[in-house]
Amino acid sequence: MYQTLTFLHSLTRWLVLISLLYAIYRSLKGFMSERKFTGTDNAVRHWTATIAHIQLIIGMVFYLKSPVIQYFWKNLNAAKESFEHLFFGVIHISLMITAIIIITVGSALTKRKPSDKEKFKTMGIWFSIALIIIFIAIPWPFSPFVNRPYFR
Repeated sequence: MYQTLTFLHSLTRWLVLISLLYAIYRSLKGFMSERKFTGTDNAVRHWTATIAHIQLIIGMVFYLKSPVIQYFWKNLNAAKESFEHLFFGVIHISLMITAIIIITVGSALTKRKPSDKEKFKTMGIWFSIALIIIFIAIPWPFSPFVNRPYFR
């Protein structure tokens, strides 16, 4: 089960990133051209938030099953000395939950804005903030903090 969760969490990361980048692209394009917020734009907003929530659920199950996290909570004082354990035990999950909250709030606010221009602006701002947080929290292969391969 752990290997399956590792694979799903790694794969879904790319879906989240691609959907966020696409949603931000559409919001910038729509905002700059002052076009109508279409059903496709609304679907992109909705599915971006949905994919992020699916990743959150996979991540939470992965968090509970991870031997790194289990070690972190059982040996808290010793684990705090290891940045890898601290990163996955506290930093990664805190930043990712924050990013999902920002995506959720941004999606809800976008849906409720009266004008098309405001919808594009709101979606672009909130999703961009979430994307920056996610980029910081992902353990990239080139990260100076903690690194993992692109696919696991």
